[in-house]
Amino acid sequence: MPDVSNDKATNIIYTGVAGTGKTYRLLQIAKDYTDYLPRANDEDLLKQLLQELSWRDVVCLIFLDFQSQKQDLVKVPEIVNHEFFIAKALQNAREKNLSNTAWSVLQMHSPTSSQTVGYKNRASQAYFDKDPSGAWYLLPDSLMLLSELSEQLSEFQQAQRDNSASQNQRFSQQRFSMVSFHQAYGYEEFVEGIRPVMAASNQSNNSSSQMSYAITDGAFLKLCQRAANNPQQRYAMLIDEINRANVSRVFGELLSLIEPDKRAGTPNAMTVSLAYSGRAFSVPANVDIYATMNIQDHSLAPLDMALRRRFRFINCPPQPELLPTVHLNKGSEVTDEAESINLAKVLTGLNHRISQTLGIEAQLGHAFLFSVQSLEELQTALVEQIIPQLAQAAGGQVAVLQYIFKDEQQLMPAQFIHDSQTLMNNETFNQMASQNTIATQNSMFAGQQSYFAQSMHAGSYTINTDLIAKSGEFIKPAIYQRLYL
Repeated sequence: MPDVSNDKATNIIYTGVAGTGKTYRLLQIAKDYTDYLPRANDEDLLKQLLQELSWRDVVCLIFLDFQSQKQDLVKVPEIVNHEFFIAKALQNAREKNLSNTAWSVLQMHSPTSSQTVGYKNRASQAYFDKDPSGAWYLLPDSLMLLSELSEQLSEFQQAQRDNSASQNQRFSQQRFSMVSFHQAYGYEEFVEGIRPVMAASNQSNNSSSQMSYAITDGAFLKLCQRAANNPQQRYAMLIDEINRANVSRVFGELLSLIEPDKRAGTPNAMTVSLAYSGRAFSVPANVDIYATMNIQDHSLAPLDMALRRRFRFINCPPQPELLPTVHLNKGSEVTDEAESINLAKVLTGLNHRISQTLGIEAQLGHAFLFSVQSLEELQTALVEQIIPQLAQAAGGQVAVLQYIFKDEQQLMPAQFIHDSQTLMNNETFNQMASQNTIATQNSMFAGQQSYFAQSMHAGSYTINTDLIAKSGEFIKPAIYQRLYL
């Protein structure tokens, strides 16, 4: 588990074959970046809500709070007298010129096209505008940008309701963000991008929707902003399946910034201008990055080289020692080893032969058998998960599969894997034996031989139908014990 108290940024990728608990590790790491606190009073809840927020965020939060009460238009005195504004001023030890602060935030984040606000030093992103009566309102286009604030407000309001119901409960504060990469995942979702925003329009009393576009922060940028506002705490970006996306495209110019010695505040700190907004940005030193990578994907070599010096790689091997033993004679007080299937030995034996034939990158993780508690569950895992995966890794080569399952010296009823061609041969000869004339037999045999010659290299396999039906030899523990190393 990570040392969250460490001041140096941590970049780690957990690698391994499928089923070795890499994603489970991320979930455990998330707990180290979660604060479980006693149910606080309203004053503490306010402090926790506002401590990481800028004045702009606080004003946005006030508008969202009024909107939750069905009030869209807000005047400056209402903002200054709101409990959020008062609490933020107390946190910042501010007593004077509070109205000026509110006016400055509102005007700075108004649109250049505003007909009621004249202000020179506007920010790049507009959030507010003013109507002719002097009341301010949130721009519809900004609502998508405030989704995280809306969630925080909802959690705060729920916490207030729960607070009166129980003082002994605990609530959590998450200092992490978790995403799962996939082929379509890009820079726009991770860093920032231009996203469509639907805004309501009531022109001529006809309700309609208008689409506009706004620069929206991605998951990593949002986390970095939270971390920058709270430098005393560590934050974590958790990435599952980092190899499934084009990492260079997802990180963009941030690929250099995530190096620990390039973080904000370090001697070699780097700052870049973000691609869409043009904002100057550097990655805070209190942001850690953890990811998982499946080494069974053979397209990972270039990715591995690009990330090698930016991340520490930690191998997650299969852990057969975590697996249970399945006892078939559960009613007996004395455990009979002959009536038991040691799943740790099954996995160890399979992986030994898999490594010999397909390489260590084709090994099975312990998760394939982790939940198996009965013979029926073992049979299902073999038929539906293990054999199909190994068949894909082996390219359907029957000889390789039969070696892995120790089928070569076994009679067909006791083989896990059957050669489809052998089965067809047997069916052919059975069919031939039932024919009345030698001529018919020769004709059929010649046709089948021609077919076999054409399909000799197809590498087709068949799972023993008795294993699928959970019958025959496959109800006996000895057939699984032979898989031991």
